[in-house]
Amino acid sequence: MRNSVSQYKIIITETSLIIRLGVTQSLRRFLPGKTQLIEIANYDLLSESLRLYQPDIVIINPTLVGAIELQRLRSEVKSKVKVVALLYNVLDPESLKAYDDTITIYDDLGKLKSKIERLLQIGVEDETTNEEVQQLSHREKEIIVCVVKGMSNKEIADELSISAHTVITHRKNITRKLQINSTAGLTIYAIVNKLVTLEEVNIS
Repeated sequence: MRNSVSQYKIIITETSLIIRLGVTQSLRRFLPGKTQLIEIANYDLLSESLRLYQPDIVIINPTLVGAIELQRLRSEVKSKVKVVALLYNVLDPESLKAYDDTITIYDDLGKLKSKIERLLQIGVEDETTNEEVQQLSHREKEIIVCVVKGMSNKEIADELSISAHTVITHRKNITRKLQINSTAGLTIYAIVNKLVTLEEVNIS
């Protein structure tokens, strides 16, 4: 059986001081004090830090590392390290397939806690990997697609042949389930989970 979560090591690799500190402070709010949180501002130091700390999780801005380089870094860690992409820009979903999970700057504390604790657990079943997408109804997914395409509630209602009130109710349920309160957050979510392609997104 694995050690207590209080003995885990997590590396946060991000060049932005504000974002790096934000992730670190958020993790400290729910992880026990013995958990080691190692901040790395310079990507060039990551390889050495992997060998030194042998972390359980690496949280990294995916714009800093390509797929081939990511695979090389994984090979430098003796244990099975989990690599999490830290997103604050819209990225091609194909570039995120090499990661074990993603977090965004739009995630609230509950969502971040759930993802990190899931990654630190043993015996997690494969079918839970896409749990958040699967808990949405088909109609809710349709509404997310319309929202990220820039449609208003009335336009969504007309498109799906439902009332504007029903659209608002569905949007409240989506916010409650995903804990995402902004269109930008829904856009990243929809792209990462392949509900839309980058070309379909309204970025105006």
